[in-house]
Amino acid sequence: MGKLLTWLIERLKQREINRKSKYIYRLFTEEKFAMLEELVGFRIKNRSYFIQALMHRSFLEQNLEYDVSNERLEFLGDSVLSLSVAEYLFESFPDKDEGFLTKVRAKLVNRIALADAAEKINLEDYILISKNISSSFNNGSKTILSDALEALIGAIYLDNGLNSAKEFIQKVLIEPNTRAGVYLIDENFKSQLLEYAQANKMDNPAYTVINEEGPQHNRIFTIKVAINGVEYGVGIGKNKKSAEQKAAQAALQRLSELFPGKNST
Repeated sequence: MGKLLTWLIERLKQREINRKSKYIYRLFTEEKFAMLEELVGFRIKNRSYFIQALMHRSFLEQNLEYDVSNERLEFLGDSVLSLSVAEYLFESFPDKDEGFLTKVRAKLVNRIALADAAEKINLEDYILISKNISSSFNNGSKTILSDALEALIGAIYLDNGLNSAKEFIQKVLIEPNTRAGVYLIDENFKSQLLEYAQANKMDNPAYTVINEEGPQHNRIFTIKVAINGVEYGVGIGKNKKSAEQKAAQAALQRLSELFPGKNST
């Protein structure tokens, strides 16, 4: 009796898996899987990994036939990505210290870099999302794209191993950024402005919020930065940190125009 019950349970599980697979495979045709294989660079063995990797949680809300989003694979892919980039930097910059390696790794694996890489490979063409989000995808796609790319890396790792994941990361993320020198660009404008002020024996920059507007969940901040009581820049952002960075960037530009010969380091 016990064996029969176990057999029935397994049959029911398999039937449910097959039902879900048929439903999802209608969305991922053979042609689409072939395109995906060309993108990742190898023959996909377990398609379910990639279906899950490209399934945003919003899709589940409108499609009850499936119940696993890409969040677990995103977690795994994030770890594989961090390891791969760290290994690349460790081998490529043998004379650089831990601070440099940490800073460059953060530059290569941040949300913006990942979303940009996802856009370049047209990953949005494969992502399964709800119709509501799909209609406004361009307005809030950065997080969706970056999460999907990490999940895809996780799927590649599970399906074809660490070396394939490294090769993919090298192709779509590391090579384009290192070739363009993006990883060397310092975007910490607050730090640059502070160094400028100290190098030129000026007071430390002072940041002041001059305006807040919008609902609590979507605030917009306007911040000015002054040195020695003189305002040099204004920045607007969705949080104080980004507004301060933009204010500092504007101040650096203004100072370079006013005092072109002064020290910048």
